[in-house]
Amino acid sequence: MPDSASTVDELQRYAPDVAEPDDFDQFWRDTLAEAAARPALVDVRPEPTDLLLLDSWDVTFAGFGGDPVRAWYTRPAGVRESLPTVVEYAGYGRGRGLPHERLTWPVAGYAHLLMDNRGQSGLYGAGDTPDPHGAPGGASPATWGILDPRDYHYRRLITDAVRAVEAVRALPGVDRDRVSVVGNSQGGGLALAVAGLVDNLAAVLTTAPFLCDMRRAVQVSEPAPYGEIGRYLAVHRDAEEAVWRTLSYVDGVNFARRATAPAHFGIGRRDTVCPPDTGFAAYNHYGAANGRPVPPEREIHVYPFNGHEGGEAVHVRRQLRWLDSVLHPAHASAA
Repeated sequence: MPDSASTVDELQRYAPDVAEPDDFDQFWRDTLAEAAARPALVDVRPEPTDLLLLDSWDVTFAGFGGDPVRAWYTRPAGVRESLPTVVEYAGYGRGRGLPHERLTWPVAGYAHLLMDNRGQSGLYGAGDTPDPHGAPGGASPATWGILDPRDYHYRRLITDAVRAVEAVRALPGVDRDRVSVVGNSQGGGLALAVAGLVDNLAAVLTTAPFLCDMRRAVQVSEPAPYGEIGRYLAVHRDAEEAVWRTLSYVDGVNFARRATAPAHFGIGRRDTVCPPDTGFAAYNHYGAANGRPVPPEREIHVYPFNGHEGGEAVHVRRQLRWLDSVLHPAHASAA
């Protein structure tokens, strides 16, 4: 088991046997089939901004249980052609904010959908999507409904993330065959979950992913969100078995094993929020269950002296160049 003294070589070999429920695939098939019974796209309306080079729309789509989930759709102004599209998932405690807050992808020439996190706004950023489903559990999103996988907050949030891809593929100006997912921390965990549940993604970009190797992460990480689960168990001592069972249904390692799209990972070696070995667990298992003789294309960048912030702008530049090389191989070969 890796510890703080583990070398990158040791981390690159870390492939833990993460618990996977026998009905994992059926659980998610049933969950997503229920959601798919409703059209994904509910409402799209132009959103006035002061950004002359970009156009934005306020999007509502039907997430888990048909609940309305909000998102911003943004693209280069005046461009009529269908564009490769990036669906972005926000971090823990963040909402979608305002449409001008996240502009990297549309400025780079992509259509961009930023999904709101149900029930999580107010800690780091504003949002306007409630989570109306209550169930026994703790006070924080990481522990809402944690005693049963069917009640767990992340069953709902992962379903929303899948539905965001379905919604964006129904929007005008989207190249349906070139939809990628991206996220950092919780958003990175959601991107991995979508990679394991959605076919025909163009690429997956995940940085410091949450929701990976969950049992170990809860045992070694003190800050939120993992620390919130640990503190819940410190009070509800008889709930441990139920909690581990619930977490096994949302563990990013199990989703990563099923993924088929090219993947780009980023890890901060000194990350205490999402420990680096848990991200490596997902990376080392990535694509292992897809039936191919070799795993999908994937690469990882490690920042030895960085924590949860990872490589920041340096890493974003690497993401931009990597995604362009995946979507436009001729660009890479000519470089």
